[in-house]
Amino acid sequence: MSSILFEIKNSIAFITLNRPDKLNSFNREMALLMQEKLEACKSPEVRAVFITGAGKAFSAGQDLAEVVDPNGPGMDKILSEHYNPIVTAIRRLQKPVVAAVNGVAAGAGANIALCCDIVVAAESASFLQAFSKIGLVPDSGGTHTLPRLIGWQKASALMMLGTKVIAADAERMGMIYQYFPDEKFIESSIAIATYLASMPTKGLAYTKQLLQMSFTATLDQQLKDEDVFQQQASSTADYKEGVQAFLEKRKPLFTGE
Repeated sequence: MSSILFEIKNSIAFITLNRPDKLNSFNREMALLMQEKLEACKSPEVRAVFITGAGKAFSAGQDLAEVVDPNGPGMDKILSEHYNPIVTAIRRLQKPVVAAVNGVAAGAGANIALCCDIVVAAESASFLQAFSKIGLVPDSGGTHTLPRLIGWQKASALMMLGTKVIAADAERMGMIYQYFPDEKFIESSIAIATYLASMPTKGLAYTKQLLQMSFTATLDQQLKDEDVFQQQASSTADYKEGVQAFLEKRKPLFTGE
C-alpha cells in the first residue's frame, strides 16, 4: 500500500497521507512521494487540492525511528530534502490547497497543514508544536506561519510549552478557518474544496500570490502589486464570464481560464 494515496476527481486532487499505523508520520519515502504528488497537482485538470490523513491522525510529524537510524537520511536531509520542498511546493502551487485535519497534527504534520491556504478540522482533531519536548526547534515553516496566524505571544507560548490545541480553540484563535462536528467533517471539508474547484482558478492563484507577497511588502508596494495582478485577472476568460453572468442574472460557469 502506498504511503500517499492520490486521486483526481471532479477537478480536485485528493492527497491522503497513508501510514495510519504510524499516525501518518513522515519517512523519506512518504516525503518524496508527497512532493511527487504535489508536482502532479500542476496539471490543468486540477483546480483545487485536498490534503488529509488516513485513519485517526492527520500526521504525527517525523517518524523518529528514521531520525535515530544510523543509516537514515539525517536531520539535514530531512529538512532540506523532505519538509522544506513540501512547504515550498504548497505555497508556490497556483491552486488553492485545503488541509482537512481529521485527527492529531503534530510537529511537521501541524506546520504542513497550517501552510495550506484553507485549514479545516474535525472537532476531535488537535494541533501540537511538539518540537520543544525533544529539544528541537519548530520547522517546516512553523516559525514563519504560526505567528502570522495567531500572533507572536500565542505562537511563542505554544512552541515553547508544547501545549495541545483542540480544534475549537484553534478556530477561536485564528489558527484554522473552521472546525466541523466529526460526523459532518468529511462532507463539509470536501464541499469547500468542491466550491474552490468551481471558482476562477487564476484569480484564486493571483490572490494566493498577493497574500504571500504581503508578508514582506510595504503598503505602497502592495498597492502596485495588486494593480499588476488585477490587470492580469481582468484579462481572464473567467472574469469575462463572471461579469456576463452577473449582468444576465445567472450562475457563472467558470473554466479556470
